[in-house]
Amino acid sequence: MMYPTIEELLGRTDSKFRLVTLGALRACQINSYFGQLGEGLGAMVPPQVLTMSRKPLSIAFEEIASDKIIATDPPEITEEEALADSMIPTGEANLEQAGLEQADQDDAGLDGADLDSAS
Repeated sequence: MMYPTIEELLGRTDSKFRLVTLGALRACQINSYFGQLGEGLGAMVPPQVLTMSRKPLSIAFEEIASDKIIATDPPEITEEEALADSMIPTGEANLEQAGLEQADQDDAGLDGADLDSAS
């Protein structure tokens, strides 16, 4: 018999998709935690429940059942924030602009050299 039951888990989330996504994401985090244990980094959150389970997905489902892990919606981005984010120049755009300026300077230097040699 599986514990916690699917019915109990579905009561904690609003859909099967949310349950599966939340369980999978948390299982990946738990797996990463167990993978980095000997390294002493402490970057991952350890399992939040005491369990006899060894499988990360089972541990994640037990955390969901005990309300230690709760799904939340990401904050909604307003149009103004989206517009402001899109107007921030990226590194690639800066490189392109710098390349254009360099090409303009090179062209100006070549034209000047041609004029000097012709005189």
